[in-house]
Amino acid sequence: QVHLVESGGGLVQAGGSLRLSCVASGSIFDIKAMGWYRQSPGKQRELVAVVTSGGGTIYANSVKGRFTISRNNTQNTVVLQMNSLKPEDTAVYYCRYSDSGVYWGQGTQVTVSS
Repeated sequence: QVHLVESGGGLVQAGGSLRLSCVASGSIFDIKAMGWYRQSPGKQRELVAVVTSGGGTIYANSVKGRFTISRNNTQNTVVLQMNSLKPEDTAVYYCRYSDSGVYWGQGTQVTVSS
């Protein structure tokens, strides 16, 4: 089993920044990818950014140039730096970890006011 703990959500004005962190613990072996997804009311959960085991990154088009994902393999941590936030970034952000299985964090609320 893998346990994910997220932190860093909150309320920010448009144009501001937030930093989300996710720490994985438990039976961590062959990590395939860690990343962030988000879900807003009435919408499906969507990919925000992912970093693969090889260090490659994938970003949603809507966040490219504004968000940066990074991973610390030693500490099993993934961080999402979010800059130039927009009201449409408002959502619950979920950390996702995958190896032979897929694990999700409990989610952290990000609210961007206009």
